[in-house]
Amino acid sequence: MTMLGMPAVPPAPPQVAGPVAFTAGHHFTVTGAASIEELAEAATVPLSVILQITKRCNFDCSFCSETLQLPDPTLPELDTIRSNLAGVGRVFLSGGEPLLRRDFGDIVDMYSPDFILGIPTNATRGLQHAKSMVDKVAFVNVGLEGPRATTNRVRGDYDQVMSGVRAFLDAGLPLSLSAVVYRSTLHALPFTYQIADVIGAGKLKLILPLRKGNALGLEANEFISIDEAGRTFDRLMEARSTHDWRPALRMTCWTPETEGHMILVEVTGKASAWPVYDAPDLLEPLGNVLTEPVTEIWKRYRYKRNHFAKYLGASIRTAANAGAPASDGHVGA
Repeated sequence: MTMLGMPAVPPAPPQVAGPVAFTAGHHFTVTGAASIEELAEAATVPLSVILQITKRCNFDCSFCSETLQLPDPTLPELDTIRSNLAGVGRVFLSGGEPLLRRDFGDIVDMYSPDFILGIPTNATRGLQHAKSMVDKVAFVNVGLEGPRATTNRVRGDYDQVMSGVRAFLDAGLPLSLSAVVYRSTLHALPFTYQIADVIGAGKLKLILPLRKGNALGLEANEFISIDEAGRTFDRLMEARSTHDWRPALRMTCWTPETEGHMILVEVTGKASAWPVYDAPDLLEPLGNVLTEPVTEIWKRYRYKRNHFAKYLGASIRTAANAGAPASDGHVGA
């Protein structure tokens, strides 16, 4: 059976009929007594899919895994993909940098009636596209590694990013932040959390880099261990309590419990489980949503439990936004 009757319309947090809901912290939560295993076994479609609408980007992030350049999918191709993703709860319209597409507003209009939409972006085209997302996307997720010097070194132009953030705020769009964590950026994380709090972000998502693309050129010392990641999370939780920071905090580490949890749809329609550690380019092919429905892709997907566990916060470190119940913060809990 299909698990989710989605979506509802932003800007209010979308509510989902069934055992899973989408929260003000911009993540899923279980509303009933079903276990992760029961939810995964009963589902016929994913909770969430990442759809690349372009490979192009105007930044050259030092951690970027998406360095292969391919032509953008056409609007008719994206409409076919939309139809074949029927039943999926949330779709990330991703890239590359998705807002580089001049027809980005048309794509949002195409997908917003059928899905909860998340938009991962570097925000540099925020002024051009903010209005096209109002009342159509659940949240915009802006990549930011910290204050100006840190973001400039790791990602790209901090001032361009913050200009886009201000445009999103002026339009009333719900925001979250994500930061890729290096050893050399650990000192900046409290400032990143402070920025997230100042802009009223629903969550701050911390991600460890994967050894692919540009990240293959990172010094080995930049990759922190799982234990270090845990201590980092705990220190941020202590600071959160001290400073009363409100955004939800989530940290994804690359462990057996999170392997393959994402379903990535590339610009060609090719769907893959990601990241699969022993697979070429960390991608395990599942099929193509230009030619078949996601229900068939799901049947071949062997990480169903990891998918549900990660997106429901059971295999990552997580703490809810202020005023909501928090988990104990342990990986795999």
